[in-house]
Amino acid sequence: MTLLLSTLATPIGNLNLIADEHILLGANLSTLKALKESLSYEDAKRDIKSVAKIPVISELINDYFDGDISALNAIQVRQPGAPFSQAAWKAMKKVRPGAVISYSDLAERAGSPAAVRAAGSACAKNAIVLVVPCHRIVKTSGALGNYAYGLNKKEWLLRHEGAL
Repeated sequence: MTLLLSTLATPIGNLNLIADEHILLGANLSTLKALKESLSYEDAKRDIKSVAKIPVISELINDYFDGDISALNAIQVRQPGAPFSQAAWKAMKKVRPGAVISYSDLAERAGSPAAVRAAGSACAKNAIVLVVPCHRIVKTSGALGNYAYGLNKKEWLLRHEGAL
């Protein structure tokens, strides 16, 4: 099956999306090249078709930006990564909209309480921005920490969700 590629205009910039039917494989706020490079080896070999909207996924993301902050929970995801990263991304998906957890909380929820740096790396390597909500992970002190697309975007998302 052909992968679907789309760019969605959002309040925080153009969100590039790539999906396998209803499973989101990548989402970023940077370039299509970076999006394609985040795919698994198997998915990278597949044909890609550009579309105006990806059925279901584009609508759910629009719903999120329109105020239904839990809409993203309905989007299924798949991305390549090491076992700890997979566990961290799964734990991130469980952080409810409007809440934040620390990098150390994320490490614990991913099964390795001492792996705080690895939790930060999992956030940095997350290829499905917004839907795998790495923006909900903050420093233990409550400071925002890092965000690949700029702290202004992380802050906007957390304010939109009511966490700030």
